[in-house]
Amino acid sequence: QVQLVESGGGSVQPGGSLRLSCVVSGNSMGFNVMGWYRQAPGKQRELVAAIISGGRLNYADSVKGRFTISRDNAKNTLYLQMNSLKPEDTAVYYCNSKVFHYSGASTDYWGQGTQVTVSS
Repeated sequence: QVQLVESGGGSVQPGGSLRLSCVVSGNSMGFNVMGWYRQAPGKQRELVAAIISGGRLNYADSVKGRFTISRDNAKNTLYLQMNSLKPEDTAVYYCNSKVFHYSGASTDYWGQGTQVTVSS
């Protein structure tokens, strides 16, 4: 089974930075897609950034140039470096792993979520 444990959330002033970490247990760093999602109260969950096993990256337009997704395969850890934070970035951030099977099906695994609050 794949388990995800997130950390790094907190409160920061506008313009500040935070780095979120997601430690992954199980061999989910093989052929899979990993990403960060966020959800604010009253809003739908949205994809923030994703990384595929081969290294392809994808970012939401709202965070391009400010956020960076990366992973350390040796440590089985996914990161989200968040710079130039804005109040609109306030949300619960979730780590996600989508594992693909030979059958063509996939399984989604989610972290518990970590709160990020950006305010003055």
